[in-house]
Order: sequence, then structure tokens, then C-alpha cells
Amino acid sequence: MRWEKLGRLFCPTGDIEWMRSHATVPIAEHVSGDLFRIYFGSRDASQRSHTGYVIVDLSSPARILEVARSPVLVPGNLGEFDDSGALASWLTVVGPTRYLYYIGWNLGVTVPFRNAIGLATASVDGPFSRFAAGPLIDRSMTEPHFVGSCCVLHEAGLWHMWYLSCVGWTQLADGPRHRYHIKYASSDDGIHWRRDGRVAIGFANEQEYAISRPSVVRDGELWRMWYAYRGDRYRIGYAESADGLNWTRLDHAVGIASSESGWDCEMIEYPYVFDHGGQRYMLYNGNGYGKTGFGLAVLVSKA
Repeated sequence: MRWEKLGRLFCPTGDIEWMRSHATVPIAEHVSGDLFRIYFGSRDASQRSHTGYVIVDLSSPARILEVARSPVLVPGNLGEFDDSGALASWLTVVGPTRYLYYIGWNLGVTVPFRNAIGLATASVDGPFSRFAAGPLIDRSMTEPHFVGSCCVLHEAGLWHMWYLSCVGWTQLADGPRHRYHIKYASSDDGIHWRRDGRVAIGFANEQEYAISRPSVVRDGELWRMWYAYRGDRYRIGYAESADGLNWTRLDHAVGIASSESGWDCEMIEYPYVFDHGGQRYMLYNGNGYGKTGFGLAVLVSKA
């Protein structure tokens, strides 16, 4: 496959208090016609994460039509799992309800942070509110470190989740370094999740230590996943599956890479793939894990 980059769409200018920097982990929600609301995580002056959005027209995506003046999600109350940040990860619409799964995080002491997965819900046109003060998925007896960015699809009454799962920390000279890959969970209601330790995307080698931000699309009998993976720097990877459970990595076939110069020349990560008007699009981040904003690409040659 081959993706054509359409350019950077948005990067915060720093004039909004809760959106001083970053536009990370973008998610697209169809509004009407060619209009899309793009959710993303930003940071305030204290580096706390908030979720905001911009509205774009895919027929002319370089022009931002609206920038949120108030956040969609804000950090939780003191001591809650998301008091350092609430960063949207995936939006799933089932019937009249929109389910916004998000990464909640706390600052750590022995390690820099701890993540968990929370949920906010809304009606078709209503504002989002937290489903609960606590997380849906957190560290457990069998996953003792943390969980993070997820993709959630609802298919024939069954909910599927592919999510980041940390398998450990390593103490390096410049501080602790996490190691995480992508696992699978299922649910009957999108709230209560079954986790049996099934790995969806595992490490390719010892140098690889971070695989995150799964984005899954089902094309008939074929399941496709895009994700970010990192050894020396983040890249976007690609895998296929016949059942959504057992995946074959085909990173060489992903068809998109860092640019030679500019905002995404050092790294490219956190893909979100969606279809509209007979075309397939990808939102993604570049240098600095979203500090340089997010861009858009369109698929011009299929695998």
C-alpha cells in the first residue's frame, strides 16, 4: 500500500490555557458531509493532559473551521487515576451512545507515570461526562504495571479491544524505561472487559520496547491494524489477521514513513485510520509525540 501525505493539519499556538502545547493521538468523528471533529490530547503549562478538538472539512483539510475553546475532558480530581491527565484514545458509537475511551494517568515516584483506561459517554449531540470516577481497565494481578492507548470496535454484539499493555520497566542511566506491546480484550457491554493475556502485536526483537496506539479496520474477512512501534524512534507499523486475534506483522508494507524534513522528519506515530467518501485516511503525529501537531494522509494504493 502507499499513503500520500496531505500535510500537517493542526498544532496549538499556545494561546489557550489548557492547550499550551501538543495535539497528540488524534481521533476523527464524522459530523456531517465532509466535516469531521478531530479530538486530540493537549497539555497545559503544568504538562497536564486535556482532550480538545478542531473541526475540519476533508475536501479542504488544511483550513481549520473551529478550535475548541473549552476541553472535552479535563484531568480528574486529586488522587483519582486521571488527575494528571485525560487523553482520548478511541471513540465508538453504538446506538444513541458515544463511548469515548481515554487514557487517564498519574505522576509516579519510582517510575515517571502510571496509565489506565477510563470511559466518558455522551448522547448523539451531547457533551461527554465520565462514566465513573475510576478506570475501566487498570493494572491487575496479571498485568501489574499499566495499560494505555486502545482501539474499540463493536461487531455483532461483541466488543473488541486492542490495548497497550506494559510488561515491565528497566532502570537505565537516564531513568526508568517502559516496555509495552498490544494485547486483546473482549466485552459484552463495552464496560466489563475479559482479559486473558492474549498478545496481538508482540515485540519483533530485543531492541523494540514500545508498541502502542492500535487502529483496527475490518475489510470483510480481513482485519487490518496500524500501530506505532519504537526501537531507536517511532514508526508506523501494519499487521493483518483473519480473526482479529492472531496477527501477522507486515511493517514493510505500511507505505508511510518519516519525511526528509519538517514537522514529521524525526518520527511518525499514533495512527488513526478511517474511511470516508470511498477513500481511506490516516491521522498521525510526527516529531515530539504530538508537540508538532498532527497531519493527514490518504491511501492511494491498496495492498
